[in-house]
Amino acid sequence: MASAKQSKEKDPADIVSQNAIHIETIKKENRSQKVYTLFSINPYKRLHILTDKPMAGNKTHDKVQEDPAFLRAIHRACLEPTKKYTHPQTESQEIGWISRPLMVSDRSDRRLNWSRQNSEITKYMDAAWRLKEQTQNLG
Repeated sequence: MASAKQSKEKDPADIVSQNAIHIETIKKENRSQKVYTLFSINPYKRLHILTDKPMAGNKTHDKVQEDPAFLRAIHRACLEPTKKYTHPQTESQEIGWISRPLMVSDRSDRRLNWSRQNSEITKYMDAAWRLKEQTQNLG
């Protein structure tokens, strides 16, 4: 039995074969890897800017020229989706995309606006329920 266990175990690989395996792994990684050299701030993520201390002596921020394309990208990222895009980008945006009412509401139009009206029976039942709630809360 001891000989069967020894035959199943692998012989330790020598340094040359380990190095060859390592080189092959690195070549595979380099084939599938993309190298990005252009870096910029994500305009779709909110940016928190920390200001200098008010009494600091160096005023270097006055001399710096601001990039107008960067400012437009940052301001565009803060807009709501209806102002950024002409059409909804996801299924869930379709639900509230058109938020203006379909027709102008006129509160004096009696066909569509029913104000709360109380008859004698509803006034009586409202008072009875209030009295019942008060007695249950006290007892």
